[in-house]
Amino acid sequence: MIKLLDISSLEIDDIHNIWAIASDGEARKITGNIAWSFEGNGIRTRTTFIQAFQNLGLSYVELPNFLKTGEPVQDLAGYMDSFYSMYIIRDNNHKKMAEFAKATKRPVINAMSSEAHPCEVLTDAYYLHSKYGSLQELRILLWGPTTNVFKSWHSLSKVLGCNLTHFCPQEYHESGNGVTYSSSLDGKYDVVITDAWPSGFSDEKYSLSLSALAKLGSPELLPTPPVTLGKELLFSLSSYDKFTGYSQKSLLLTVQKAIIYYLLKN
Repeated sequence: MIKLLDISSLEIDDIHNIWAIASDGEARKITGNIAWSFEGNGIRTRTTFIQAFQNLGLSYVELPNFLKTGEPVQDLAGYMDSFYSMYIIRDNNHKKMAEFAKATKRPVINAMSSEAHPCEVLTDAYYLHSKYGSLQELRILLWGPTTNVFKSWHSLSKVLGCNLTHFCPQEYHESGNGVTYSSSLDGKYDVVITDAWPSGFSDEKYSLSLSALAKLGSPELLPTPPVTLGKELLFSLSSYDKFTGYSQKSLLLTVQKAIIYYLLKN
């Protein structure tokens, strides 16, 4: 049984099996009852997960603030497992989510936490895999300070062995995690990935400009929304010819359906 707290929870075969399900186009149905707890706005993630439940024929119950209880996670899981086939949780408290995942006998999907955003990254990686064939051959640059999204890219790189560089301030560099870090703007890349800056971060050096993209070899730009002009980007997305396009994020529905189906079957 898989508890998808981050991509490090998966093996290579798990990732490729999920992507294969996403690619086959079959109108799959599966039975089950989902416990669904969603903190914050997350309009894209909320939209696609709820539509995934509907497309798969799953019932779901929304349980606001599921992990906000003072009840021990062992008791929470013990009482609730009788009612649910799977838990899908978006909650900032990654530690509490991990404790609950360990306690429950059901699959768990992290729909976003402070430390990881696995479904978002599996979707973006699936897009790149489908378009280019091999992630290992792509030169991928993460642009900006470390976020939950970038931590999940780090995890994906460990599992799949991606050619990944992270351009960020020195204080975000971590030794021993297998990631190549850089604080200088050099090299050529095939894809640049951005994410919204964490609260309190401000450094104009890490505001991506059109001239910086030209220096990097005019790579494809894959931003993680919501995008804030004047922070992670200095230009409108539509003004850059190699922006992946808004429709790329429609793959969230495709990949989330595949993840849910695969975890319920395994």
